Amino acid sequence: MLDPQKIAQLRAQPVAPQQLLIDGAAQPAEGGAVMECQSPIDGSVLTTLARASAADVDRAIASGRMAFEDGRWSGMPPAARKAVMHRWANLVEANALELAVLGVRDNGTEINMAIKAEAFSAAATLRYYAESIDKLYGEIAPTDASVLGLVHHEPVGVVGAIVPWNFPLMIGAWKLGPALALGNSVVLKPAETASLSLLRLAELGHEAGLPPGVLNVVTGQGAVAGRALGLSMDVDVLVFTGSGPVGRKLLEYSAASNLKRVYLELGGKSPNIVFADTADIDQAAQVAAGGIFRNSGQVCVAGSRLLVQSQIKEAFLEALSRHTKAMQVGDPLELSSHIGAVNSARQLQQNLRFVDQAVAEGAKLWLGGKQILQDSGGFYMEPTIFADVDPQSALAQQEVFGPVLAVTSFETEDEAIALANGTPYGLAAGVWTRDLSRAHRMVRALRAGVVHVNTYGGPDVTVPLGGFGQSGNGHDKSLHAFDKYRNLKTAWIAL
Repeated sequence: MLDPQKIAQLRAQPVAPQQLLIDGAAQPAEGGAVMECQSPIDGSVLTTLARASAADVDRAIASGRMAFEDGRWSGMPPAARKAVMHRWANLVEANALELAVLGVRDNGTEINMAIKAEAFSAAATLRYYAESIDKLYGEIAPTDASVLGLVHHEPVGVVGAIVPWNFPLMIGAWKLGPALALGNSVVLKPAETASLSLLRLAELGHEAGLPPGVLNVVTGQGAVAGRALGLSMDVDVLVFTGSGPVGRKLLEYSAASNLKRVYLELGGKSPNIVFADTADIDQAAQVAAGGIFRNSGQVCVAGSRLLVQSQIKEAFLEALSRHTKAMQVGDPLELSSHIGAVNSARQLQQNLRFVDQAVAEGAKLWLGGKQILQDSGGFYMEPTIFADVDPQSALAQQEVFGPVLAVTSFETEDEAIALANGTPYGLAAGVWTRDLSRAHRMVRALRAGVVHVNTYGGPDVTVPLGGFGQSGNGHDKSLHAFDKYRNLKTAWIAL
């Protein structure tokens, strides 16, 4: 149970100016360059962040390369790496509320979600990959008796990781866990509007025993620090979660440099499909509301398109509206708030532009659509529902990344499949039906990396997350995530 007094105490703590973390030490950016860290809760400036230059990023990469080559981490016995990562997970758990409150002050996620989805999720992810370290085996090929074919799994070297602002700890741990477990070094670049909790996470990693240089953190602008990571000749693998345009830039940078492997998770426009035979319409409506409006819709797998069978459209919209109206938007550090702040003024304005465009394109504004709580100085928006949305409109085709739901009705199963697959994305989907055969048909037919059945959200670290189409490539979570961070080496030995 969260303690409101403890939250208030942590909220009141000043945040010291933040520096880069390179070679195990806090260091200023070149020339002392900084940028302001603004809280979306009330618009106040929390602190400053070091604004890394390309030269700063190069220093961090060189530190990671040296740490990898001299074997201080890559050459450490697996059991020893495992012990360090378990200590790290323990420290994250012990400091979970501090990490969660710090992150909420920085990015606006409601504390009830942040404590689970951020701090405790990160700890569980680090522990999962720690426990996997001494259970990874090489392979013996089924060769002729005259030869021995061995397949060695080796770390790639230096990994660049660029993490978004919506769930920095959770997504950061998805990258750091498997990359570090295998013995790689990592240069982590957090988002400009959500760096504080990741800097603290890295500090706890060094406290747990990560050697200097194994994990470096460079804060700054994506156009500078992210570009430097992408263009580096000494980064072996680059992993990124964020927008499609930035993902495309990173692929260009790879082609212009050392052809580093690039793995991208680029979001989606995920359909949540409700059939008329759904067992409990009210429950489905309540879950659908949470699936799009929690964290102000700033979730890559958010069910941002609701496809509802026409026979139950009116009843479902009525239930959905009732549950949506019961969700309180407010200060994300208040336990009574179900929906927190939009991450930034820029993101809020983008959300509102989508609302205006949807109205202009003829969609029916069913609920919400406005900025609220302006007197707070923060960035808040009503949960917004549009009905009768044209499947080819911008609202149905483009990722808003905000609390805006597009509702479209359908008649048949085939029509639902066509609508669901009718965007360039393929990250997640949901299906609500009591027909087991239909559920299996839908799972097969939907082009999505994750298909929820009679639920939406919740898959843990044991299963992979990755998308099809313009949702990207590669997988976070599960043992499959190791594939991104290792090389395969064949030994062919004549006997």
